[in-house]
Amino acid sequence: MTGDLATFSVTAQATVSDVEGDADVVLDQFRLDGKVAAITGPTSGLGAAIAVALAQAGADIVGLHRGRVATTQTAVEETGRRFYPVPVDLETVGADECASIVETALRAAGRIDVLVNNAGTITRSPALDVTKQDWDKVLHTNLTAAFLLTQAVGRHLMRRPDTDGNGARGKVINIASMLSFQGGINVAAYTASKSGLAGLTRVLANEWAPSRINVNAIAPGYIQTPATEALQADPDRSPQILNRIPAARWGHPDDLAGAAVFLASAASDYIHGAIIPVDGGWLAR
Repeated sequence: MTGDLATFSVTAQATVSDVEGDADVVLDQFRLDGKVAAITGPTSGLGAAIAVALAQAGADIVGLHRGRVATTQTAVEETGRRFYPVPVDLETVGADECASIVETALRAAGRIDVLVNNAGTITRSPALDVTKQDWDKVLHTNLTAAFLLTQAVGRHLMRRPDTDGNGARGKVINIASMLSFQGGINVAAYTASKSGLAGLTRVLANEWAPSRINVNAIAPGYIQTPATEALQADPDRSPQILNRIPAARWGHPDDLAGAAVFLASAASDYIHGAIIPVDGGWLAR
């Protein structure tokens, strides 16, 4: 037993010495130099913040967008990285169109290393009043389109020559929700879609981890974005929400930057199927 402890001590000292010899070795794992990240919904809010964060870490950005994307493009280009806009309507997109979108992105940027499924939509009404049209719109945008696009990117990553040794071949980051864990109120379709996205994250992680493709998710809490403006202005719900958040504030889109860079980078190469809450402690409460 004494010999084992001595061996461990020598090994530990050598490891510490190696780290001390290169103070930047850990931080370098978070760099995304030479990578290309494709992001849905990059025009504002969470998508814009994530696009800029990944660019600041060194990645070029493919913006899969429907609205005006000039502001995000300017912000990305100010970091010194490139921005490639690719129009897409996720409310109606099908499998063939997703394959075409990926090919367009590849022709523009040369490669895709990271896919961020951020775009989403929500309708608010009691479950008894949800229409089939609203249900289909939310489920298709938030879940079906995310799957079809991930499938198309996954096929690209599987075909791509494996030149990175033991590193990850690619990363998929799904933007889940607190309602991937909870039921919520008056958001039946949204909760179903985000619960499904959490399940999709796990099953794809199981299937693709052997191919060194990481599939994980971020679950934002209550963030100040256009999608939550109605809640922020609600005189009853807004104080209730704020009172439950241990951090005592609504989140800001920039609060997701660190988690997004982490999951896109080599620092998370051994993380598969995780759903990371960025919620100011909401779930802990």
